[in-house]
Amino acid sequence: MKIHEYQARRILSENGIPVPAGETVLQPEEASIIFKKFGGQMCVVKAQVYAGGRGKAGFVKLVKTAEEARDAAKFMLTHRMVSPQTGPEGVPVNVLLVAPGVDIAREYYIGITIDRSHNTVTMIASAEGGVEIEEVAARSPEKVLKVPLHPLLGLQGYQARELAYRLGFEGKLAGEAAKLMMNLSKVFYKTDASLAEINPLVVTRDGQLLAIDAKISFDDSAMFRHKELEVLADETQEKPLDVRARKADLNYIALDGTIGCLVNGAGLAMATMDIIKLHGAEPANFLDVGGSVTSEGAVEAFKIILSDPKVKGILVNIFGGIAKCDLIAEALVTAGKEIGFKVPVVVRLEGTNVERAREILANAKAELPTLIAATDLTDAAKKMVAAVA
Repeated sequence: MKIHEYQARRILSENGIPVPAGETVLQPEEASIIFKKFGGQMCVVKAQVYAGGRGKAGFVKLVKTAEEARDAAKFMLTHRMVSPQTGPEGVPVNVLLVAPGVDIAREYYIGITIDRSHNTVTMIASAEGGVEIEEVAARSPEKVLKVPLHPLLGLQGYQARELAYRLGFEGKLAGEAAKLMMNLSKVFYKTDASLAEINPLVVTRDGQLLAIDAKISFDDSAMFRHKELEVLADETQEKPLDVRARKADLNYIALDGTIGCLVNGAGLAMATMDIIKLHGAEPANFLDVGGSVTSEGAVEAFKIILSDPKVKGILVNIFGGIAKCDLIAEALVTAGKEIGFKVPVVVRLEGTNVERAREILANAKAELPTLIAATDLTDAAKKMVAAVA
């Protein structure tokens, strides 16, 4: 789960990490008012979206007058932001952050994420902040410092101090930087984060250490422990079908093909997509309904898949273990009667009570003529591709 920059800055501030002043606005005139509130000095107006590339897209603006603040806010709030991270459709901008300008002397990058190649949480740091860390890694990999963290103790004091000195901090600032890193580690573990980064972390010309920009993402599976964080999510920044699937406890990812997939189990879903491609078609989605399929879950899964106008057919591939095949077949028939299958639906079932399940599907054929039973996965793929050819 992602949150906005202004929310991440608030979390950092509450955990002892210095951040500059800033206020959110929803209307262009509010930006003008906030600019004056900050003393009429230079301010920055920043779109609050779940995507990077804001500056290059024109959605981070330095403004020197109240009128410029209002105009920048009006532009951002009336246009969708399009960047390489959003795709051509862009994302809506509903909230802005207005903050006073900071006289920056140096910029750094500090972040903590999960390094899956080494199976550990890792702190990443660089003395070249202010740009995407991926750019720094590609251009100058030696300037990206990585410190693996203890799985139980997190970042240790000696690691933070050593990293501060390696980044070039000296004297009092080295101690402050090490403390900031320790606090960022506490935020990461306390919130069950998957990413916590400050970019840039800056040293001002008067010697202050400030987290200018912040990004925090949380582990979705841990949100039951963090109701106070769960409410921070902004559904307008997500694709509607993704939101709908999450609320139904379905794992859904939209793809570019025309064959919808409804499967129970991630591995089975991957195999289903592979065999669709093997037989000359492209999957329209990854959709894992989990180990036990209910009638309600099946209906919602079909509705989500059929909401994609590209879908020309649906391949249902279910292994009945926890949920028996006959119960699954009944759920599929119920779904078909409720929403109507306007496209071919090929069903492959295997597992407990599979013969009874095939009888149920055969008996429903008259009422659901687009329902096609398959004997195995290869048979299902071939029938699916032929049905939409």
